[in-house]
Amino acid sequence: MFDSHLLRCCLLLLTGLILPGSGHAASQAVAEGWEYRWGDSPFNTEGVPEWVLEDAPDQWQRIGFPSNPPDRNGRENVWFRVTLPEGEWQEPVLYIFSVDLIVQVWAESEKIYQYGTFDAQGRGRFEGWPWHEVLLPSGYEGEPVYFRIFSNYTDIGLWGEVAIMDHPDLVLYILDNSLEALVIAGFTVLIGILALIFSLLQSEKKTFASISLFTLASALMLVSESQASLLIAYRPLMWDYLAAGSYFMLPVALALLLEQWLISHRPRLINRIWKIHLVYLIGAIGGSLLGLFNLSSTFPVFDALFLASMSVIVAVVLRRIRVMLPEQQILLLAFAVFCALLILDMAVAHGVLPWSRVPVSWGMLLFSLAVVIIALWHYAGTQQALKRLNVSLEEQVAERTARAEGLARREQARVRLLTFENQKSRIVARVIAQMQDCIELRQAFDMLTREMPEICSPLQGAFYLRGAEDRYPRVAIWGGGGDESFPSVLDGNQGLPEPSALPEVRHWQETADGTSATGPSRLCFWLPVESASAGTVIEGVLLLASEGIFGRSSGEYGAARLFAALDQSMQRIGITLSSIALREELQKFSYEDSLTGLKNRRYFDQLFEHESAVAQRNNMPLSLLIVDIDHFKRFNDSHGHEAGDLALQTVSHVLEQLFRESDIVCRYGGEEFVAVMPGATTAAATEKAEELCAAVRASAIIYRDTDLGAVTVSVGVANWPDLGQEPASLLNLADQALYRAKKAGRNRVEVAR
Repeated sequence: MFDSHLLRCCLLLLTGLILPGSGHAASQAVAEGWEYRWGDSPFNTEGVPEWVLEDAPDQWQRIGFPSNPPDRNGRENVWFRVTLPEGEWQEPVLYIFSVDLIVQVWAESEKIYQYGTFDAQGRGRFEGWPWHEVLLPSGYEGEPVYFRIFSNYTDIGLWGEVAIMDHPDLVLYILDNSLEALVIAGFTVLIGILALIFSLLQSEKKTFASISLFTLASALMLVSESQASLLIAYRPLMWDYLAAGSYFMLPVALALLLEQWLISHRPRLINRIWKIHLVYLIGAIGGSLLGLFNLSSTFPVFDALFLASMSVIVAVVLRRIRVMLPEQQILLLAFAVFCALLILDMAVAHGVLPWSRVPVSWGMLLFSLAVVIIALWHYAGTQQALKRLNVSLEEQVAERTARAEGLARREQARVRLLTFENQKSRIVARVIAQMQDCIELRQAFDMLTREMPEICSPLQGAFYLRGAEDRYPRVAIWGGGGDESFPSVLDGNQGLPEPSALPEVRHWQETADGTSATGPSRLCFWLPVESASAGTVIEGVLLLASEGIFGRSSGEYGAARLFAALDQSMQRIGITLSSIALREELQKFSYEDSLTGLKNRRYFDQLFEHESAVAQRNNMPLSLLIVDIDHFKRFNDSHGHEAGDLALQTVSHVLEQLFRESDIVCRYGGEEFVAVMPGATTAAATEKAEELCAAVRASAIIYRDTDLGAVTVSVGVANWPDLGQEPASLLNLADQALYRAKKAGRNRVEVAR
């Protein structure tokens, strides 16, 4: 379901970022009428659990919420049931915050949802803790819904929230609940990157590295544990591994930081704590990846180890806190708040406290703000020191006055340069914002071509876009340059100009004559665009003239800064174009069946409505064929699902080869296919259906070097205007004809009457 709605989820995420208030979705909590029954139901010959078919009220016990029923006594299977209330919904779904550990949902003798795999004994493996969206069938109101649960974890059953809402509202609800954590995670990542940079530049490398490790691990934990992570990639177990790894890393980073602060006191206990937790992290993640145990079983052990470690750390810190610097004490206070929120979240997870959303992200925000406050504190101290230095310089002898005035002039030039850079940054941000509104890649390139002169001014330049046969025609030129400087076409087959190595951004250091080495006469920037199908392709080339820019040191410094900003701008533009290309490909994939390569039912529904309107408006015939593989279930049961998939692919290949380019062939679902033939009469469509039956009969299915024989198909044909009804009724009429073909013996064609 996620794959078919990925583009829609991306648009809803953008809506949630722009309009956070839109995430408050209407919902109806399912909080009453729950019953449970220990054990696992036997299944009848049709694969339906017998407990679903029988009422047996004496076997079911009431429970306030479907989680951890009493008298578990080591049992691993339990059933819950509830009668869903009525409500006015357009696309009703049942939202479940989480399940321990795997679940099936049954309604009216039909399995409507499953997460995880049950074996013959009703057991299974841990496959992650995602939120669940159960599509409710029509007429669900007043009918019982059954939940089959297996769990070898400390908890068993549903967890958190259970509510009915519309599907679009659910997505907005997920975004609304995750937006705060995602924003804080982004802010925390920025702090972590800055700390990492400082660890490379400053003397206190290990301290900054520990802060960076802690903030990045916390940010990864916030993202992995947010419900919106499944909208990014529906890989629940992957996100749980990331959450576990980052969660298990927190005490390692904290202990490393404390070890640096208390190094003069030889903190052996702190040293042992981070080593023990690092060994546990490697063992827990490695062991679960190797299948030695479930990832879920590592959390209770870690929680106990975490509490013990925090107790030791608190005892050590209380003894040494007076010898710490004020900024260290502030960070420790932020650590304490964050750890307290983690412990509260841990208590909720283990049922010690009633379920509620613990704002762990606020603890991380507090720590990040503490880092920022400390940085501003040091910055303010630095500024005060600079002011004192300026006062001292003013009191120096007259011979230093000239040097101070020169320094002031340079500062003014730097301000002008920064103002210029900020102006360019705003232009690039505006262009990228406009590009993100473009639907197609070509539309984005047209807009970029118009804006490129303003981005690159005051430099002369030209912009080239990739065309046919890997040639790059010039699409824009500005600043007065001609063909001598910027040729009209670049030939990619003969090699594009190499991207220029940007000059080093150095501070002004004038030589004796006030000059410096000259730079290159022309700069080249490539515009790479990455897509899932073609990889990285150089879609554009930017050439800029730089003669006269390099001269005096001040000019060299400004040019280097300008070129560095242009290089960053081209990278940002390339990333934006890559996202548009990916969005286009995702649009294509949403209409394609991954197994057969044919268009899917979603595409057919939209196309058939369009073709029906065209046929009626132009008074042209329209034929519809419904094709069904005969005895496909028997074939699957006899030869296996892989052979069944091969049979579907074989029939799909025959359909693609047989029909006209103007015809549209789609996989309707399961073993059914549909073919839309605009302009075809009943006779032409019937003839094509007979050819299809013969071609399928003649196509042997070779599976693992074994000839499984051929399958046959039955075809129902309907045509407008021969049947005299609306074109939209052809689907139902063709389906009735297919039913007659099945009833008459299969492997035949029937025409709707």
